[in-house]
Amino acid sequence: MTATTFVTDAGIRVPAVTTEQMREIDRVAIEEVGPNLYQMMENAGRNLALTVLATIGATWASTPVVVLAGSGGNGGGGICAARHLANRGAKVTVALTDPMGLTPAPRQQLGVYRGAGGNVASVDELEGLEPGVVVDAVIGYSLGGAPRGAARAMIEWGAAQAVPVVSLDVPSGIDATSGEAPGAHLRASQTLTLALPKTGLDVAAAGAVSLADIGIPPEVYRRAGIDIPVEIFGMRYRVPLEPRSSLAQ
Repeated sequence: MTATTFVTDAGIRVPAVTTEQMREIDRVAIEEVGPNLYQMMENAGRNLALTVLATIGATWASTPVVVLAGSGGNGGGGICAARHLANRGAKVTVALTDPMGLTPAPRQQLGVYRGAGGNVASVDELEGLEPGVVVDAVIGYSLGGAPRGAARAMIEWGAAQAVPVVSLDVPSGIDATSGEAPGAHLRASQTLTLALPKTGLDVAAAGAVSLADIGIPPEVYRRAGIDIPVEIFGMRYRVPLEPRSSLAQ
């Protein structure tokens, strides 16, 4: 099932977007209006760290967190969140699908994370970890078919853990537009989606869905042909969402 609209806890209707629409939003932001990729990644990572802390609760300082990070923008957001957690003394480890293949922004995030004294693990080292919560930042909305290689191994490991899973933007392995899973995928306890909700998030695998403000101004959405209410977030940077399926419009 897909949703064309989600509703916040304040009753504000928020349009859902497909993968192609989200790509256009990112393009307009990065190439025409701003914010740039590094700013959006930082905002995403900070919001994700706050979500992880809220998920764990009072035992956050002693609960092991394992961040599963891909080589693209989604992974960069996860690495950024790990740094914010490490800066506060949390027990966090980042596992990378491809340490040598990181794109520039995630590579920069990894450098700062290492400067914070953060732990890094390979896919092969995952079996030795005992997480209290798993942070899923492997693929995001850029899924192109069934996950393969290290990404698949990482997803399968995460799916086997009997702990909460917090996914960034879209649970890895779930198609952001259709909600379908062409192969291995994660079932999130909660998903923190970015900028606007994705049409494919009206599925059980997404868990509880919330929306993060990553600093994209209304002009970006206007140029991308999407009308959004400016009051979505109000005084907050994260808001819970409920889907309204296309059949219920």
